[in-house]
Amino acid sequence: MEGPKFIASCSFGKDSLATVLLAKAHGEPLDEAVYCEVMFDEGISGEVPEHRDFIYETAIPALERMGVRVIVLRSKKTYVELFTGRITRGPKKGMVRSFPLCGKCAVQRDCKVRPIERYQKTLPSETVQYVGIALDEQDRLLRLKGGRQVSLLEKYNFTEQDARQLCEDAGLLSPVYDFTDRGGCWFCPNARRAELRHLYDFHPDLWARMLELQAIPGKATEKFNRKQKFSDIDALFRQEDQDALQSAA
Repeated sequence: MEGPKFIASCSFGKDSLATVLLAKAHGEPLDEAVYCEVMFDEGISGEVPEHRDFIYETAIPALERMGVRVIVLRSKKTYVELFTGRITRGPKKGMVRSFPLCGKCAVQRDCKVRPIERYQKTLPSETVQYVGIALDEQDRLLRLKGGRQVSLLEKYNFTEQDARQLCEDAGLLSPVYDFTDRGGCWFCPNARRAELRHLYDFHPDLWARMLELQAIPGKATEKFNRKQKFSDIDALFRQEDQDALQSAA
């Protein structure tokens, strides 16, 4: 009879990577690390480019050298496919679905949660999932499903700062922490100003793709987030750049 498996849910952020490092350091059973990559379209990752490079060029090779098998999942659906799909019922029937709603993200549901759920159904029923929730995230720890979800960060008394330091010491701290303290897709409606400014400054090709989507007519919503259109954010950054040039002149 097949026994339980032990898997680490891994976004390759500090908390999930610290979980893997703790498992290896303390001899905790670990069969594999499971990562789900959300895609913008068929060829472009939803990960911030620096983070995607870190995942595939640094983190996955490092885990494999430790003897950790890495499973990469992807949905057949992409952000662009969901964005450009048509609403099939209700008062907005026929309109382009457009930007996902903050707090009710169809991209999170269809491109991340569902592939993970499908994979979990292939695992033994007693599988234990290591989740990267730190000691100082008590609200999230209370939501763990007892027995089947385990926080090694809590077990070994690691705060979020401890997790960051552990990854940094191991040479496994993602470069995204240079400009943000959270992970997320580069098109996430919950992206903070610093993340959007980084995208604008360093990835103009991706920024331009979002402006192209904003320009599609007949959308169910024009808002990228709760308050702004993506074009509003673009105009704000352009004005900031212009003001900075004038101040420097």
